[in-house]
Amino acid sequence: MGLAWLVHGLLLDRMSREFVETRLKDEVAFLEHQIRDSGGQLDSLQTGDYFQEVFHHAFAIHSPSRTIISPDSWAPVLTSLIESAKDGTVRVRDADTVEGPKSILAYRKSFRIGDTPIVVIVSEDLGALKRSQAELHGWTAIVSILLILLILLLVVVIWFGINLSMRPVVELKATLKRLQDGKVSRIHVQAPEEFRPLAQQLNQLLDSLDQRLERSRDALANLSHSVKTPIAAVRQILEDTSRPLSNDLRLQMTARLNDIDKQLEAEMRRSRFAGPQVGKSAYPLKQARDLVWMLGRLYPEKSFELSSSLPEDARWPIEEHDLNEIMGNLLDNAGKWSERCVELSLVQHSGNLQIGVTDDGFGVADAEIGNLGRRGLRLDEQTPGHGLGLAIVREIVERYSGTLNFSPAPKSGLSMIVDLPRAVPVINR
Repeated sequence: MGLAWLVHGLLLDRMSREFVETRLKDEVAFLEHQIRDSGGQLDSLQTGDYFQEVFHHAFAIHSPSRTIISPDSWAPVLTSLIESAKDGTVRVRDADTVEGPKSILAYRKSFRIGDTPIVVIVSEDLGALKRSQAELHGWTAIVSILLILLILLLVVVIWFGINLSMRPVVELKATLKRLQDGKVSRIHVQAPEEFRPLAQQLNQLLDSLDQRLERSRDALANLSHSVKTPIAAVRQILEDTSRPLSNDLRLQMTARLNDIDKQLEAEMRRSRFAGPQVGKSAYPLKQARDLVWMLGRLYPEKSFELSSSLPEDARWPIEEHDLNEIMGNLLDNAGKWSERCVELSLVQHSGNLQIGVTDDGFGVADAEIGNLGRRGLRLDEQTPGHGLGLAIVREIVERYSGTLNFSPAPKSGLSMIVDLPRAVPVINR
């Protein structure tokens, strides 16, 4: 603003000077025209009131016979210009006059009419012009200062506004620091709307980590409790040297070791379940095609069909291994019990994701449908398996806040439907 004010002063002075010079030249040309019309006779010129109405500047007309100067107070300055100055624009500073101006800008022109030399000078009082410029320049300075004050006020208001609007972010930062220091376990802060998904995702990540730690501890406890008895039985048999190692004892030891192996397998599979993970997603169509092809090779006498209207690049917010476990166990269970065909369908609604598996087997009695999915339950002991597949599916689905439903198929067999929400809710502990 200061630089603009200085430039304004320089441009204003230059503009006003060029404007005054143009006016002075025009008025000199007018006087020359009047003098030439009068044949050089200055007495016949219409001076006095006429020139005071026409001209707004002081002027001087000089010939060998007569000199006209208006107003009279300018005579000392203009007389010196008549006698000594050259033609063109002349600027006089600090003139030695009592009543006249101290600083003037004049335009001088000399010409001849016949043998008579004529000198015409028109001048402007620069003092009055400078005072007008100073007044305008002063108002410009006042406006500039007001604009500066307004800008400073806006800066202060914006600074306070930013600090006030960023206060929730500062609180969120402080909460994250307390979380890092172990003073809090979850993020509970009134964050702006744009930061709430971030806080929810962080809380969901913390919940997932806690759940995985809890599952690891439970798995270790379950494993320790489950294998303690079989190991003790095997150890007792091996330590009893008085008894020979008969076939019955060998079969008992083998049964105990098989129990340990099943329990280890079950706990290892449970430990691989990831549950809802921030930023994790899977391509359901690709994984479904791979599973249908693999199970078609495993059960070559049966047909596995896939139906879905999903686009090729559709992604579901499910960890890939979890989705494989869900679809793989459902298809494997249906493949065991089907007669000829197993159908897999993938549907995406506005609010949830749906996986459907239907077989054409003998189905399940209505009284037994409610027991499906219980760990270790096997409705037919003659079919190979451990009774863990549907239980594993139910555990994974529950971790995603979904549901697993069983119902008789329209014709024959069993229909299994998995419904998963598209957005897994955050669990606050």
